[in-house]
Amino acid sequence: MARQTSIPERSVGWHRESREGERLVLSLGGRWTLEAVAAADAALRAAVSAGANRARIDASAIEALDSAGAWAICRTIDQWSRQGIAADIVGAQPAHMALIERVRACEARPDMERVRPHPVLAILDRVGRQTEAAFLEARALVGFFGLTCVVAARSLVRPSRIRMTPLISHLEQVGLNALPIVGLLAFLIGVVLAYQGADQLRRFGADVFTVNLLGVSMLREIGILITAIIVAGRSGSAFTAQIGTMKVNQEVDAMRTLGIDPVEVLVLPCLFALVVAMPLLAFFADIMGLLGGGVICYVMLDISVTQFLRQLNGAVSMWSFWIGIIKAPIFGFIIALVGCYEGLKVSGSAESVGRLTTQAVVESIFIVMVADAMFSILFSYLKI
Repeated sequence: MARQTSIPERSVGWHRESREGERLVLSLGGRWTLEAVAAADAALRAAVSAGANRARIDASAIEALDSAGAWAICRTIDQWSRQGIAADIVGAQPAHMALIERVRACEARPDMERVRPHPVLAILDRVGRQTEAAFLEARALVGFFGLTCVVAARSLVRPSRIRMTPLISHLEQVGLNALPIVGLLAFLIGVVLAYQGADQLRRFGADVFTVNLLGVSMLREIGILITAIIVAGRSGSAFTAQIGTMKVNQEVDAMRTLGIDPVEVLVLPCLFALVVAMPLLAFFADIMGLLGGGVICYVMLDISVTQFLRQLNGAVSMWSFWIGIIKAPIFGFIIALVGCYEGLKVSGSAESVGRLTTQAVVESIFIVMVADAMFSILFSYLKI
């Protein structure tokens, strides 16, 4: 008994089911393209295979075959295989058979069980990879530091190589334009320090020592740290984005092609500008922080300006002031170095610009904090 399903359209194929004993024969003919598969899909899925242990697809009458028709044939064979029925294809043209084999190869999946690592081993693996990446990043940054020092020394020996126009422009951007935000935040930090200090010292009747707390903490640590963090987020990220955009636009490659050193042209102006501007910004932050704390002392503690200055003069030595100023150019050098280094690492995509800009800010703040801790240990050892 045979059953035929045909579609009365010229471009659509047909199929017929028949039995040869225990063998199921599926004859295909016509143009087996996407339209034929869509029309005969339900009938192919319901092909009668009960009582059969073998099957055959007769493709001798197929006139045309595309990937959809080849997929339908492969799916039918897979369906029979899952039922334990061995199937083969006969009569197919060489080109049609090659297409069927190609579709079958694309559908093949390796019979592999997904290995799920132990959670502890996964954590250790991730920590190890991050540690290795941090080590490689540190090594590359040290190498860039050496290269920058060599180029800077060469420029200082021949000052005519220093490009004054970008240097002045960067001084304006990282120094003058940063004064409002640095001053405002330092003023507010001074207010917070004085308010919290007065609130705690009032319990012991030592309100006047709020001036000591404010002066020492602001001049030695807080002033320069808040300045470095602001500059890292504001100027260091700008250096990375600017140089990174030039890398994306292949301007840095064009410089190297013309024999121009990108470190000398792009990095040194940023470096010199921050080294010069950071002590000035730190001094401004110290003054604004003391001013904010002085306002709180005058309002909350009834400490006059004269008493504030007298107490500040007795509590703060010149070294307390100079310690913050000494740190400033070193922190500026670190921020500029990391910002320019990450900018030169940018690849040819806009995504890497944003990612490395964020990375530059995080790395520069981290290195500044490490350097500040080392300075604190050094000054404590020197009894300063």
